[in-house]
Amino acid sequence: MSGARCGEEHCITCGDLAVEMRVAGAADAGGMACCVDAEGGRAEVDVLLVDPVAVGERVLVHAGVAIARLPEGGR
Repeated sequence: MSGARCGEEHCITCGDLAVEMRVAGAADAGGMACCVDAEGGRAEVDVLLVDPVAVGERVLVHAGVAIARLPEGGR
């Protein structure tokens, strides 16, 4: 098994950790969109819960699923 395990630093699945990401590519028919985090890391994210999303929009992502749309302008 690779990656952090529960009890080590953090576990994205059971650790209530969400990451701010920006939509970099339009969602496909299955609801998956390319998103980029603050460090430039890319991931395919399920955006069906916050659909529709536009390129450039900020979303909060937990375990590969966008769970909230974030307001423009940052924190």
